[in-house]
Amino acid sequence: MNANLRVLAHILAALTLGITQGLGDQFVTANQQTIQGHFSVTSSEAAWLVAAYSATRIPATLLLYKARTQYGLRVFTELGLAVYAVMTLLHLVVRDFDTMVMLRAAAGFAAAPLSTLALLYCVLVLTERFRLSVGLSIGLLGSQITPPLARLISPYILDRVGWDGLVIMECGLALLSLAVVLMLKLPEMPRSRVFGATDAISFPLLAGGIGLVSMVLTLGRFYWWLEAPWLGWCLAMGVLLLALVCAIEINRKQPMLELRFMMQPTLLLFAGTMLAARLVMAEPVTGAVGFFQNLGLLNDNMAGLQIAILSGTLAGTAISCVFCSPDRAHWLHMAGLAVIGTAAWIESGSTSVTRPPDFYLPQAMIAFGTALFLPAAMAWSLAWVMRTNPTKLMGYIAMFLGSQVLGAQIGSALLGSFVIIREKFHSAQVVAHLTLQDPLVVQRAQQYGAAYRPVLGDTTLQSAEGLVRLGQLATREAYVLAYDDLFLTVSAAAALMLLGLLTHRALVALRGLGATRTA
Repeated sequence: MNANLRVLAHILAALTLGITQGLGDQFVTANQQTIQGHFSVTSSEAAWLVAAYSATRIPATLLLYKARTQYGLRVFTELGLAVYAVMTLLHLVVRDFDTMVMLRAAAGFAAAPLSTLALLYCVLVLTERFRLSVGLSIGLLGSQITPPLARLISPYILDRVGWDGLVIMECGLALLSLAVVLMLKLPEMPRSRVFGATDAISFPLLAGGIGLVSMVLTLGRFYWWLEAPWLGWCLAMGVLLLALVCAIEINRKQPMLELRFMMQPTLLLFAGTMLAARLVMAEPVTGAVGFFQNLGLLNDNMAGLQIAILSGTLAGTAISCVFCSPDRAHWLHMAGLAVIGTAAWIESGSTSVTRPPDFYLPQAMIAFGTALFLPAAMAWSLAWVMRTNPTKLMGYIAMFLGSQVLGAQIGSALLGSFVIIREKFHSAQVVAHLTLQDPLVVQRAQQYGAAYRPVLGDTTLQSAEGLVRLGQLATREAYVLAYDDLFLTVSAAAALMLLGLLTHRALVALRGLGATRTA
């Protein structure tokens, strides 16, 4: 095959693999209301499908490192994609919700290698000059575009085929990815025996611990953290299992988790920075989409907004392909945070008459900033790993991608909970001023009640319905104020992170200047 065609084929393969995994998750996340109607469940119950997929995906990503070393990445991937395709096919025949949750858990486990494969297909086919720029930027692109892509195409599929149409498309993408992996084979790496008897203990503990913590993060804001005792028990058990894993893995010669490597100060600082960044980057789904959903808009009403987000992501990826490098990472980080903070500040002035076109620019800016930040962060960290301990590279990639999933869950949990808390505060403030002793409130309630006059002849019932409508509008306005608080908080968090990075760069420059003068 011609060298240029070979590169193009691998780039398309990377995008296919990233989109396959992303859409498998986002089709469920973006269509919670459809799922509620299809399976006759509540919103809290529908969230179990998202929790099940994420809970198994993270430990399976961490397992990939050892599986690749002993059995080869090709075998693990081909088997996983075949199982993933079968799991999605079973979605068509299963109508029981509890069984569907188990299928989503199995699908999340089987699809776990796809994000790592997407990176490898881009990075390994390119020359060394472009691996940390074009390779990483495009390798991460597939998973970045799936949230807006899922919300963009879902309404058309649901209108024509229903929920089964989304399942068929997910299955088709899994089979396409399997065909891609079979046709474009990655070079085999040296194999060695790394699995031991202790792994039979460590991995179930790891899977159980991460699964329980992930489930709590996803479901906590739906059942509420302090009102469902089982959430506390699950979190405690998850932390206990993870503590047992750490106690087992810390002294192993061939551990599943490279704890000593991960506990280095540089990586701990990097992990903290990425966690804070993930909090900021969760704004589009938890913030903007949630804002418009509370105003009564559906996915098909937000098509233009999703196109704007896609455009911002593609523009950011194009810039990243040109400028991304470990040496420029801090500049791209600062540019990304500045853009995200500015966009969130623009959104913080929203009202109940704000509509998706008002968010086109700020949401495109947030997508642009995210597309600048992530590849630069991974380029810097990979370069650091290659300098300090290159034998840990594959393990680090698996840990990085797994931590990004967990970081996204933490970000969504915190932002979603923040909105609920602030809504309760603003609702109390708004309702406190709605008294029937105020003639303006009485007049407005009568106006709303008059709308029911054609169907309700009783004036008492009309007044009651008018008060109900007034209460609904008060709740809506409270949610608008809560989301404004969220946008402002995200903007402040981005500004603080930017200030921290500027301070760090200033200290590095001063130390360098001091060393030069001493010499």
